[in-house]
Amino acid sequence: MYPNRFEYFAPTSLQEALSLLSIYQDEAKLLAGGQSLLSLMKLRLANPKYLIDLGHIADLNYIRQNGDKIAIGAMTTYAQIKDSELLRKDCPLLVKTASVVGDVQVRNRGTIGGSLSHADPAADMPAAVLASGAELKAVHLNGERWIKAEEFFVTTFTTALAPNEILTEIRAPTLAGHKTIYLKAAPRPTDFAIVGIAACLRLGPNNRCEGIAMGVTGASDKAYRPQALEKALQGEKLDFYTIREAAARVTEGIEVNENIHASSGFRSHLAQVYTARAIQTAMNS
Repeated sequence: MYPNRFEYFAPTSLQEALSLLSIYQDEAKLLAGGQSLLSLMKLRLANPKYLIDLGHIADLNYIRQNGDKIAIGAMTTYAQIKDSELLRKDCPLLVKTASVVGDVQVRNRGTIGGSLSHADPAADMPAAVLASGAELKAVHLNGERWIKAEEFFVTTFTTALAPNEILTEIRAPTLAGHKTIYLKAAPRPTDFAIVGIAACLRLGPNNRCEGIAMGVTGASDKAYRPQALEKALQGEKLDFYTIREAAARVTEGIEVNENIHASSGFRSHLAQVYTARAIQTAMNS
């Protein structure tokens, strides 16, 4: 099926893109790689009258050190994240996650900003930015603001971005001394996650948990931090039984998804299994 007719814009500056967005507002969609939006348009589930392509704005594509954090432009592709030596050294969780997103074609075209702004509840990267403690920069014509990752995802395909804002940068703290992993259960390795778990641990002597942050995707209507689980493990010595008991709390207070891929009960079970597995794998990394 072909999409409905639309008018296409290819701005070369962020200011131009923001001006177009302010003019056309709800009738416009931002194109940031197109791996999700174009499929929806072909199915006519999305019918924007105006398409604003951010792919020609060179200033939105970078990975660089910024003090004790790593700054990533919103138009940076998964492939660039996967191959970044800077991220591999200082923020390996994002590298590990980008390497299992889709297939080679998706990783070459898809962008981190496009994925986060689309807010698919089964996407991989939202779990990683949550576990890494990232902040996201939203820009509008009159200024900018920073949004914490745990406040960014609102519900299915909905974020904290205002209609006149564009996500321009993801800033993640360096994770030196942390152990990280991203694991997902999916029908095929290239598919969206039935459940995906990102884990970031800081261990002290005798495997005592001095810090933990986790991100869960696929289980609910948005990616989220399992705060009850994190609280249960903070300060504890991590052994098989402690981890297993805490993992049972990964969906506490969450309405778990149910669809053709998994019942809510099976998805909850997968979330517990993969949470325990992710923590144990991270500890041994």
